[in-house]
Amino acid sequence: MLPTLTGVGRLTGDPELRYTQSSKAVASIPLAFNSRRLNKQTNQWEDGDVFYIRGTVWERLAENAAETLEKGMEVIVTGDVRTERWEKDGQKHERPDLLIRSIAPNLAFVIAKVSKDAASQQNGQGGGQRSQPQQGQAQRSRPASPPADDPWAVDAANGYSNEPPF
Repeated sequence: MLPTLTGVGRLTGDPELRYTQSSKAVASIPLAFNSRRLNKQTNQWEDGDVFYIRGTVWERLAENAAETLEKGMEVIVTGDVRTERWEKDGQKHERPDLLIRSIAPNLAFVIAKVSKDAASQQNGQGGGQRSQPQQGQAQRSRPASPPADDPWAVDAANGYSNEPPF
């Protein structure tokens, strides 16, 4: 089992978005986690140790992160710490990597306007890419319209909106 890291870090560079040969989005996000403490003698904040790690995000999270985040932003992140290994020019290399499960800007320092991404708009609630059913699996159909008591439903004619119902 991989250790899970949840913490507040800072992007040391912009996310780098690329696509695999099978068209899956993947982004690298360089992060730094540091400890700050108040020096009681000088009454000044001092930086402590710094832990640098490269984070990796996949698919829609990668695309959304690349669209939203930029160098210098403070983020709240959760992911699994793993060791990335590779060989180059006959030399074996390894480094820690963070397989990011969730990442968001820290609202203590920025104002963020939350909106659904294009894929969520097309796929409705739950979003996500839909895979084709495999042989032997039934395809579930979606209702033509949301249930009448759905407070999140979008119905411009009746005054509903994308805003929360509170």
